[in-house]
Amino acid sequence: MKFRRQTKNCKIFESPKIKFSEEYKMNIKNNIPNKKGFFGEYGGQFVPEGLKIAMNNLTKDYLKIKKDKTFKKEFVELMNNYVGRPSALYFARNLSKKYGCKIYFKREDLNHTGAHKINNTIGQALLAKRIGIKKIIAETGAGQHGVATATAAALMGLECEIFMGEIDAKKQMMNIYRMQLLGAKVNVVKKGGRTLKDAVDAALEYYMHHPEVFYLLGSVVGPHPYPMMVRDFQSIIGKEAKKQIKKQEGRLPDYLVACVGGGSNAIGLFYDFIPNKQVKLIGVEPAGKGLKTGKHAATMTLGKPGVLHGFYSYLLQDKDGNPLPVYSIASGLDYPGVGPEQSFLKDIKRAEFKHVTDAEALAAFHETSRIEGIIPALETSHALAYSFKLAKKLRKDQIIIVNFSGRGDKDVEFVASLH
Repeated sequence: MKFRRQTKNCKIFESPKIKFSEEYKMNIKNNIPNKKGFFGEYGGQFVPEGLKIAMNNLTKDYLKIKKDKTFKKEFVELMNNYVGRPSALYFARNLSKKYGCKIYFKREDLNHTGAHKINNTIGQALLAKRIGIKKIIAETGAGQHGVATATAAALMGLECEIFMGEIDAKKQMMNIYRMQLLGAKVNVVKKGGRTLKDAVDAALEYYMHHPEVFYLLGSVVGPHPYPMMVRDFQSIIGKEAKKQIKKQEGRLPDYLVACVGGGSNAIGLFYDFIPNKQVKLIGVEPAGKGLKTGKHAATMTLGKPGVLHGFYSYLLQDKDGNPLPVYSIASGLDYPGVGPEQSFLKDIKRAEFKHVTDAEALAAFHETSRIEGIIPALETSHALAYSFKLAKKLRKDQIIIVNFSGRGDKDVEFVASLH
């Protein structure tokens, strides 16, 4: 079952036509998203009626529980003592010296399970337990969300089932073993393109037939309230980074850079800085083997608005509104859509979106490992590759913060096989 509609029909959707003032655009404390889950014209709930009822109930539960003091206290305690937060803001002195400006890494790779994904899975699993659900399901691309979900499920005593595309599974056999070791059942999806989109399709289809489970979505995509809810849990990244850079440099950075697939690590870093207009926000997506080859996932560069997996956002699609096949050397980035809040930030020109190729990402993977002694995930390597290009154009006193979204342990065997 596919939860999408053709782009040509999008005019009939309940997408509010609002003229946003500059103050509204820049003030994240105002009602973004609105009650129907729209960031500007993006987002919403384009799903069957039965699933819409479930989403509305989840929205009510989340909005109520997130204000609960005991919920917040338990979440913060787990972030500090289980995940290991706050994650370090590390001054990459060797790369800074080479490229001529100040480069900092927000070290999400140091989190328990090795990536930013754990922030969201702990939050959603805690929510699921609070509302009395016994089983969670999730999709995964690079495997990090799957591992983080299985970890949170084990911690909370919940049953867990993960869906993963066959192509991604072949790249990430160690992560599959980690999920199974943590007690999760892993379903390898062999339909469609056999990547992240197809894993989401399979998870949504399972959810439709098993409404008693909790779908722990891994990025800021899907129907409302997921883009808002996942962003809220991931926003801890930017909150910490803002305090840390003020302490270390006495001011805010000039640039924030993060890779973008669905967009959770990027919006997690960006969110607290949105009102600070002097800080430029840059998302980096995969150009794969080149934009002209068709083997890429450059949604913001070449996509147009459409509907996929129950939300309206920028989408790589054919003339009939069907999602196009996508590709990236980084399994976590091979998704044809992007979070609706990212689309909103693009349209109001608050964020820019760039792209780098597989070759550029691989070069950054090796360079960061050799020069800084930190092995990055291939997803993170995309952000690093663009940051190195950017750094050459900046002054010595200018500051870049790169969201170091995950460590490269999961990718070492795959990268070695390329040689």
